[in-house]
Amino acid sequence: MARDSTLKAVAPLAALTFLAVYNFPIKSEEEKTAMRFTEQSVYYRYCSDVRAAGKAPLRRGQPGYAPHLDRDDDGIACEPYHGY
Repeated sequence: MARDSTLKAVAPLAALTFLAVYNFPIKSEEEKTAMRFTEQSVYYRYCSDVRAAGKAPLRRGQPGYAPHLDRDDDGIACEPYHGY
């Protein structure tokens, strides 16, 4: 009896594990590198370009962020200008 209840408890977990592995395969290092390159391959020359793309403000680590866009080096590029 105890074995039957254990199997009933474990079977759904095993099925979910199988589905997770089958539907979300682990990517090779080459695929991971390609994904990172694609995510980071956005370049903006000016903040006006960032705003035109609807991406302002950019935070450090986000695609398109670059130090030349972050004048005060606070990790936020192309911040709204308040004029004071």
